[in-house]
Amino acid sequence: METLKALLGDLNGIVWGVPMLVLILGTGLFLTFGLKMMPLRRIGYGFRMLWHGRHATSEGDITPFNALMTSLSATVGTGNIAGVATAIALGGPGAVFWMWCTALVGMATKYAEAVLAVKYRETDANGNHVGGPMYYIRNGLGAKWAWLGGAFAVFGAIAGFGIGNMVQANSVADALHSNFQLDALWVGGAMALLVALVLFGGIRRIAHVAGALVPFMAIAYVGGGLVVLAINIGAIPEAIALIVQSAFTGTAATGGFAGAAVWAAIRFGVARGIFSNEAGLGSAPIAHAAAKTDDPVRQGTVAMLGTFIDTLVICTITALVIVISGQWTTGESGAALSSAAFAQALPGYGSYIVTFGLVVFAFTTMLGWSLYGERCVEYLFGVRAIWPFRLLWVAAIPLGATLKLEFVWLLADTMNALMALPNLIALVLLGPVVFKLTREYFDAQR
Repeated sequence: METLKALLGDLNGIVWGVPMLVLILGTGLFLTFGLKMMPLRRIGYGFRMLWHGRHATSEGDITPFNALMTSLSATVGTGNIAGVATAIALGGPGAVFWMWCTALVGMATKYAEAVLAVKYRETDANGNHVGGPMYYIRNGLGAKWAWLGGAFAVFGAIAGFGIGNMVQANSVADALHSNFQLDALWVGGAMALLVALVLFGGIRRIAHVAGALVPFMAIAYVGGGLVVLAINIGAIPEAIALIVQSAFTGTAATGGFAGAAVWAAIRFGVARGIFSNEAGLGSAPIAHAAAKTDDPVRQGTVAMLGTFIDTLVICTITALVIVISGQWTTGESGAALSSAAFAQALPGYGSYIVTFGLVVFAFTTMLGWSLYGERCVEYLFGVRAIWPFRLLWVAAIPLGATLKLEFVWLLADTMNALMALPNLIALVLLGPVVFKLTREYFDAQR
């Protein structure tokens, strides 16, 4: 096992190295400029389409609003709490600046993914609309590229059991044990039961629950963060200045913080930003492919809001609380750092905001990723594999809650990078299709 872990660690260092970061950011820049900055210029239009999409009746399985909520249910998770804190702990405050940059170009990536997912989606044997990278690779690039879609499905299914299931269950069990001394096995069993009640109802029930829970949890967590920032409003300009300055000069060692060079800020800021909003990984378009819409571009403008909300709103609030608190210099990392930062600002209540956010975020992440994994498995083995997958998904939750997951974290992180590769290749090759559809759509709006 140690040998396997060492080999996987080496592979992880390669797939999350400079070439991958350049490929992800490069693809985002290529799409951003190819779209003539449309995702940044049309944020308001995206929110209008989101509002109008609450009661859509076009062909599809779920409303555009619930498609975004399902996508956000998978992306708004531990990355927004533990991921941001880890980026700052390893890369210094400057990592936050590079998270922002990743999100700005990631909006174009998420937009393009959704456009292609809707354009090339199919209807399966159960009558559900299915799509995502595996389908737009096969249907958009042709049969000779189908193996690349199969590779995405394999990597996505494996990654889902790690980052979307066992890791989430473990984070919740750890948080509830630390704050309320609850037994990990009982926590895992309760979560498995709740997930099963939703998952066995299929995509419509997942979307319905996500449509109710995601806005509530986002508002509650953001509200708590805004209270902390309001209490420390005078320190916000200084915190932002530190973030921007550290992005280009690095961060000196102070307190328990070991110091970080500019490259560390870039590396951990980009990597944790992608981990948080998943732009480029190819997961979100699987949800958007099921949207009730008659135009791929319209759904694309809704989809790009996921990156904006996830990173530029929720992650930013977490980051500012951590930087303002000064807790990032203590040597803490992950969820413990976020909890300490909130607790300092709101004694007696702050840590509960983080715990509550972590529990609800992780639960919805398990729901969102169950859909992603299910669609990957269906692509590989057909609809007959859906129920065995669901049973296996539920069974993995208590296992994840009770085990040490260093190896699972490493495997999931590696699979995330590997599933991004086929998707990014497809986005570059199919970029002209996205540009053409976008140009025709907005020309018709004039």
